[in-house]
Amino acid sequence: MTVAIDLRCTGCGACLTTCPERALVAAPRQPLVIDQRCTTCMACIEVCPAGAIREVYA
Repeated sequence: MTVAIDLRCTGCGACLTTCPERALVAAPRQPLVIDQRCTTCMACIEVCPAGAIREVYA
C-alpha cells in the first residue's frame, strides 16, 4: 500500500514535514509520493487539512 494525493491539495506542505520516511517530496502543484519509501504510517493523511491524501493499493 501507499498514499495518493488528489486535486484538493492546497500545497500547504504539512505532509512534507510530517512524513517520518521522507516519502513525500515538494513539486510545483502537489507533493509527489515515493512509493518505495512510504510505509503507510498515515501521518500525512492525519495532518492534511484539505483531506487530499488517501491510502491506495499500489
